[in-house]
Amino acid sequence: GVHKLTIPVSASAAHSLANVRKTREQMVEEVRAIVELKNRIAPHVKVEAGIATAFGCTLQGEVAEDDVVRLALSVVTAGVDESGLSDTSGYANPAQVGRLFRRVFAEIGDKTGAAHMHNTRGLGLANCLAAFEAGVRTFDSSLGGLGGCPYAPGASGNVVTEDLVFMFEAMGVATGVDLDYLIGAREALKAGLPGEPIYGMTPEAGLPKGFQQSLRGIA
Repeated sequence: GVHKLTIPVSASAAHSLANVRKTREQMVEEVRAIVELKNRIAPHVKVEAGIATAFGCTLQGEVAEDDVVRLALSVVTAGVDESGLSDTSGYANPAQVGRLFRRVFAEIGDKTGAAHMHNTRGLGLANCLAAFEAGVRTFDSSLGGLGGCPYAPGASGNVVTEDLVFMFEAMGVATGVDLDYLIGAREALKAGLPGEPIYGMTPEAGLPKGFQQSLRGIA
């Protein structure tokens, strides 16, 4: 069954109203209500609040880092198990990602959650690496780079899982994900979503000659 629920909560006031028709403050109360319900009926399930538009917004423009940190603290106070940061619009750069995640770590410590990056401007992997260097160990990604947001015009899908796993494995960071099986899963994706464009540098270029994946953590 489900082991974690992730609730998007926008740091951008404009995006919050457009996306869920609620203010940021109302969303914090929604999160609190969800956590209370979860505690009654499924106490084993974890809840994450992902701070959307944490690095900028197509509707509002700049999003103050203080607002992001404050919102992360608010949702943790409301009872979530962790709070990560999402680059919904694809505006983030590595320096910004590292700086903001370090601020969030300083505020909520080990309740800091996932890095959710989009590759809209080609910085998705670099941003994931910056988050990793800041201490993040959980990353959202998608097979073939699927994804997007109706209120983030032009935004591409999430970071390609195949490329993300390859990057970490090439660095010697064991992911527990079998790359060969992962790349092979693209065929099932294409069959299930025949009209959906997918991409990925690693599947298209192939693994480097002599590349050997660490199989630690792979059953």
